[in-house]
Amino acid sequence: MSSYFWRMPEESQIEKNELRVQFTEIIQTGDKLRLRSFLDDQNISDVADLVYEFPDQEVEIIANMSIHRAAIVFKILEFQEKKRIIQELQPSITAELLNELPADDRTDFLEGLPSNVVRELIKLLDPEERKITLSLLGYPENSIGRLMTPDYVYVYPWNTIGEAFATIRKYGKDSETINIIYVINEKGELLDDIRIREFILSAPDKKVSDLMDNRVIKLNAYDDQETASEEFKINNRVALPVVSQSNKLLGIVTIDDILWVAEEEFSEDMQKIGGTEALEQPYLEIPFFKLIKKRIGWLIILFLSELLTATAMAYFNDEIAKATILAMFIPLIMSSGGNSGSQASTLIIQAMAVGELKLSDWWRVMRREIFSGIVLGGILGIIGFTRIFLWHLLMKNGIIQDLYGPSWLLVAFTVGVSLIGVVLWGTLSGSMLPILLKRSGADPAVSSAPFVATLVDVTGIVIYFSVAFLFLKGILL
Repeated sequence: MSSYFWRMPEESQIEKNELRVQFTEIIQTGDKLRLRSFLDDQNISDVADLVYEFPDQEVEIIANMSIHRAAIVFKILEFQEKKRIIQELQPSITAELLNELPADDRTDFLEGLPSNVVRELIKLLDPEERKITLSLLGYPENSIGRLMTPDYVYVYPWNTIGEAFATIRKYGKDSETINIIYVINEKGELLDDIRIREFILSAPDKKVSDLMDNRVIKLNAYDDQETASEEFKINNRVALPVVSQSNKLLGIVTIDDILWVAEEEFSEDMQKIGGTEALEQPYLEIPFFKLIKKRIGWLIILFLSELLTATAMAYFNDEIAKATILAMFIPLIMSSGGNSGSQASTLIIQAMAVGELKLSDWWRVMRREIFSGIVLGGILGIIGFTRIFLWHLLMKNGIIQDLYGPSWLLVAFTVGVSLIGVVLWGTLSGSMLPILLKRSGADPAVSSAPFVATLVDVTGIVIYFSVAFLFLKGILL
């Protein structure tokens, strides 16, 4: 048994190599019927791999598949691949492909294209599909309305289970999922959602109303997509209904769309934490000057903020001139505060993103970070103090040069206490800033690690020289 599993990766690679060889041979023959038969016989994921591995043949691959399978492959491709394929496909095949795509996936693709291209592609849609697409595109960007599909199965409370099954058999094949059946009234208002299991286990003459518990979980079409992600996670659903402000059932959102949203939101947050705007395109494909534009804004803000550090150091210029030994520890103090702030900021942003923290938890966070800052700063302070102490011992034994002079102990206490203060301030700043931004309606990810580090750099200088003045006044200062 174990040898079988050890062989699996190697065998899988061999199969992929054979697939490439077969595909190359068929392409060289120019036999369209053989190519179609070959592509329609492969796994969807394997065909998608061929699209990526043979970019010069990507259009031919899509054009020579059955339209249903071509739509499934097209759906899972990266946006830039889709864009290139659509640009080169014949209009007739493009029309078939777009009409075959689920409405939500089609809308997601179209909203990434220039408006003039979207207008031309919409003209290729069937009247009904065009109406649905325009409706979905009419919702705000990043709203749940952009994600929903109108393909679902609904029944009425007065239907029997037998009648419900007749409806499922009639419309189920065109539905995104039939795991959940939706119950509406004559006005189209959502009353309930019932798992298919309940229908299967009920007698044919039983009424749908007998299965209803009126505890429906629903989404609003105008809510942010992150709201849907949270609801899916809490309620463990594969699909959720989407309603209008008047509770009319408009469509459903499925888990595959939510997973895509979660991945996109994660990528955006990571980019923002790194100190850039969200790129919205793959790194290697975003235009150069657009990339510069995305990055320069934060760099300018951070640079101007760092100028405050120079101002703070200029304020303490006399102290630095009197005790040049203090200048040695400025990078140490600043980096320790910045690092602790970046840690706290990243942890809090991540906790809020996954729903572990609410705004009402601010005091618990502050209390926790106060103790964390004191302990972490204390540990670093002890290390800093020990370093100076050991250096002094080595100096007494004539091993190294004396750096700190007769006031080495006071310098050691200055560095140790400063580290406690700066790290404490860093953890408090890094933890509270995302919460304050969230409360003000801003994106907490913009309180990125570089921004927090810059803030702590400036205040760290003030803390360091204030402590130095306390310990060294009348001695070195």
